[in-house]
Amino acid sequence: MRLVIVSGRSGSGKTISLHVLEDLGFYCIDNLPVDILPVVIDKLAEDHPRIAVSIDARNLPQDVNLLKDVISELRRPDWDSDIIYLDADHKSLLRRFSETRRRHPLSNDHVSLQEAIEQERELLSPLASMADLTVDTSQLSHHQLCSIIRDRVAREHSNRLQLLIQSFGFKNGMPADADFIFDVRCLPNPYWEPHLRSLSGEDSEVAKYLQNYPEVEQMVEDIIRFLDNWIPRFEADNRSYLTVGIGCTGGQHRSVYITKQLVSRAQTLKMNVQVRHRDLQKTS
Repeated sequence: MRLVIVSGRSGSGKTISLHVLEDLGFYCIDNLPVDILPVVIDKLAEDHPRIAVSIDARNLPQDVNLLKDVISELRRPDWDSDIIYLDADHKSLLRRFSETRRRHPLSNDHVSLQEAIEQERELLSPLASMADLTVDTSQLSHHQLCSIIRDRVAREHSNRLQLLIQSFGFKNGMPADADFIFDVRCLPNPYWEPHLRSLSGEDSEVAKYLQNYPEVEQMVEDIIRFLDNWIPRFEADNRSYLTVGIGCTGGQHRSVYITKQLVSRAQTLKMNVQVRHRDLQKTS
């Protein structure tokens, strides 16, 4: 049986994620008290091989130990279970509630929106620490979040670790959901070549420029060697997901090229790899 537990702060994308899972054939449960989930899911599992359940701050038990006991009970050896935690930065959550004019579930006449967002973070922190995969939705569009849920979460059972390598620009902030971040700003920058400035690391002209520098190839080799050495250790520790961020200044040239090279090498090594260029479409 495949079980996906979706949690995260209000406004981070839980509803979108449940809709995607429902479209993919998951039986979805929302807003049930956590302490009755094992009994409900155990009964549903008789007829439904794929179940998704949403947990938010409103249905958490006050006793953290009870939450841990419930999660432990749901991680049965014969079930393929994952906890997916969605989050976004404070500014993004404020903007989303302002745009939609929705009321935060924890806000009231005495608790402001900002206070409610912070309270929710504290209430959900124990569950966040148990997550198999954390997704930072701050800079994700609706379409991008749907793609991540389809590609990373709604997979068939596999004992192989799922590796995501994503490029990004430091000027737009570091990805909060990355397990490892490699800074490639020390490499030669095509941005300072006028004929390359408007291009990206996906263009052959930029690739030829970077290939002229031995340190670029050395960077690629060092990172892929690190991943090749340590991914088996993560798999042995029952990790399902690993996210690696490759960052340059703007997320257009160096990080995109390095990410492309890493994905190609990872595929050659038979790694279960996916790619994302977080900032490639952004302009200065």
